[in-house]
Amino acid sequence: MFNTLWANWSGLFTQLRVHDFVDLFLVWLVVYRILLLIKKSGAVQILSGLGILAIAYMLSIFFELITFNYILEKFFSNLFVIVVILFQGEIRRALAQIGSNPFLSGASRVEETHMIEELAKGLIACAQRGYGALIVLEREISLDYFIEEGHAINAEVSSELIVSIFHPSAPLHDGAMLVRNGKLVSAGCFLPLSKNSSLDKNLGTRHRAAIGLTEETDAYVFVVSEENRFVGMAHSGKLQMDVDHHFIRQTLYELYGLSKSFERAHA
Repeated sequence: MFNTLWANWSGLFTQLRVHDFVDLFLVWLVVYRILLLIKKSGAVQILSGLGILAIAYMLSIFFELITFNYILEKFFSNLFVIVVILFQGEIRRALAQIGSNPFLSGASRVEETHMIEELAKGLIACAQRGYGALIVLEREISLDYFIEEGHAINAEVSSELIVSIFHPSAPLHDGAMLVRNGKLVSAGCFLPLSKNSSLDKNLGTRHRAAIGLTEETDAYVFVVSEENRFVGMAHSGKLQMDVDHHFIRQTLYELYGLSKSFERAHA
């Protein structure tokens, strides 16, 4: 039996051409990109909804629910258009990434290190000056569904730019700053407030917004209190108060997978 099975597999591999391997690789690449898109967009709930509708469609056939089956059949006949509408932002961003660099993505280690240092320096500078600030670091889950983006910046992260944006007289100082892929993409963004009723009543709007976003996503949010002049960090719905410059840098280095660089710098 083993010999027969081995002969069948051997015959199959001998029939494969180079074109077949290329074909399989392209299919794998498309499936991988789709799964990555789903992961980054946080679209599990949307896919769960589509799955429930698919089960309902099969049940409507089994129980001969004619009207219900007709509605679902029309829905699934336009599924491709519906998916494009639901994920138009993610699809646009994925195509732009493929067009600019199909194999590599993200910032280099040198750029990430510079961004980390400037971000930590900017947060401490805001705290020392008593400027309220809110800085969001996007991770795997896209924040397009969770925040209301403000004005596009699309600039390198620098401490001077951070301080100028959060200056009390600046027009965008009340909103949050969004950092995506190591770039400062927008400022003046609005975040969802936490619905946790057990939070300290003394927490201001900025802190509640920082906690609220991290309750629903994997983002890291740094918040500067203009009253107490300290920096806080929110993640997974929890807020760590009064973190210092060393803690901010260490956390950011670990977040971007550069902890060894941080250890060498402090060896």
